[in-house]
Amino acid sequence: MENIPTWTLVVAGALHDREGRFLMHKRPEKKHHGGLWEFPGGKVETGESPADALVRELAEELGVTIKPEDCVANCFADSTQTDADFPIVILLYTIAEWGGVPAALEGGAIDWFMPDEIAKLQKPPLDIELAGQLF
Repeated sequence: MENIPTWTLVVAGALHDREGRFLMHKRPEKKHHGGLWEFPGGKVETGESPADALVRELAEELGVTIKPEDCVANCFADSTQTDADFPIVILLYTIAEWGGVPAALEGGAIDWFMPDEIAKLQKPPLDIELAGQLF
């Protein structure tokens, strides 16, 4: 048992508008996977449900207000299939309703893309997998 690495649960949101575009976040250059595009989100903290963690993370990163019931579970990606030193599982939720105007509050950039444009973006491996499942 002691050789089994601890894994981290991460949540991400695929915010989409009425035109079929999805919001993507470009990671700050100095962070792991810096300069790559990802679905915004973050780690689930002890005692949080995944939807509550996503509500918190998107408020911190984007300044938007989301209700947990507006987070619709879609798919997941698991880094344990690669040789990751710190395995993670990312749960991706789709979100069609939110309050406020999304902004890049923690650095990097944000923008809206159609699914075919997202396929061409440089992304971390798990976001490539999530996008493939989502679209």
